[in-house]
Amino acid sequence: MSFARTLRAVGGVVVAGALLFGTAPVASADQVRKDQWPLRVFGVDDIWTASTGKGVKVAVIDDPVDGSHRDLKGSVLPGKSFIAGGGTADHPYGEREHGTAMASLIAGHGHGPGGGDGVKGLAPDAEILPVGIDLGDPEGDSDSSGKSMSYAEPLRYAVDHGARVVNMSFMTDDVVPSDAEQAAVDYARKHDVLVVAGSGNSGVSSPRNPAVARGVLAVGAADIDLKVWKFSNYGSHIKLLAPGLHIRSAGVESPYRLANGTSDATAYVSATAALLRSKFPDLTAGQIANRMVKTAVLPDSMKGKKLPDPHYGYGIVNPWQALIKKLPAGSKNGPLPALKDGSGKGAGGVNSSEQAAKGMSPGVVIGIVGGVVGLLVVVLIVVLVVKKNRRNGSPPGGSGGPGGRGGPGGFVPYPSQPNPYQQPGVPGSYPSAPPAQPPGR
Repeated sequence: MSFARTLRAVGGVVVAGALLFGTAPVASADQVRKDQWPLRVFGVDDIWTASTGKGVKVAVIDDPVDGSHRDLKGSVLPGKSFIAGGGTADHPYGEREHGTAMASLIAGHGHGPGGGDGVKGLAPDAEILPVGIDLGDPEGDSDSSGKSMSYAEPLRYAVDHGARVVNMSFMTDDVVPSDAEQAAVDYARKHDVLVVAGSGNSGVSSPRNPAVARGVLAVGAADIDLKVWKFSNYGSHIKLLAPGLHIRSAGVESPYRLANGTSDATAYVSATAALLRSKFPDLTAGQIANRMVKTAVLPDSMKGKKLPDPHYGYGIVNPWQALIKKLPAGSKNGPLPALKDGSGKGAGGVNSSEQAAKGMSPGVVIGIVGGVVGLLVVVLIVVLVVKKNRRNGSPPGGSGGPGGRGGPGGFVPYPSQPNPYQQPGVPGSYPSAPPAQPPGR
């Protein structure tokens, strides 16, 4: 039994430590594959016996994706580019490679005999739906910046074209989404699509769009020691961490790249969601998120802390346990906030009461008004009767009933687990490591 498998049998999780440094080379794999340390930490040999993401379409809203890359060829649909000029999004936009990198972490299949060389994604049988947007200068700063384009229309396109998971590994200059963008997120949720976004790479607590949008699964980055990365943005909106340091992925200007960031972490969470949606097709998007947060792992330093934590969320995503652990499905929203149906703006960005009123005949309107007046009269009578009963000596106290504190329907975080990652490792430097904070994304 392998070291990783032994540790899972004892503790139910994959452990990093000695897996990351000083281990024997992976058979028939080249250096690029060896550099993909998250795959070893996750324990993909076992994961892929449970699910490979087959049958799940993951939209990558990002730079257009190079569908001809040898590690992605055949896994990338035409999609659509929202960059000036339009067209499909399955070929790169100049030398911009961020979208290609994210797609490869999600659904790369490698190349060569048995796909043993190159980059392999965590969900290698998933399909990529590329949705091209202009993220601005990819080397302009330390964050993925979508400041030049709203993601509202691209997100709706992804939903309408069958995406079950949407990956948004970028951040904008805005601290809140626009009305149109929030409406698009609500639209995705109403169509049972899980939207995943990265928190950004500035190491600050200021929330940034789209990760802060209501209903988005916000992701931060963990470093190679599987502790929160010092440049990972944080806040009360963070739900999960995933590996985001020294990440090898597919490129455009050169075949492969090595980078750091919450973008890469987001891709691993989206890939985990694809694995789960393939294995549990009847679960809602919220219930998929629920499996991820309830099986996430935390370091010992986080024991007993209130969750979600602003830096760790519910912990580091653990695909293996998310796939195999016996868990109740839970509420349809899981850890995500309930949709605000019937109050405020709906999915189309139009106030629902205003939309409903359009086209009504005067008779219908009069009938509705009469019904409301009649209801108010009934409520008034009930209030008077209750007041009379209280004056007559109704006993104090009473049950809180369903929905009160501790009542059914509330989301209960998974208990803090022992740290499965603190195992004695072999000191050493990671090969070809990029700077602690990478240029660009």
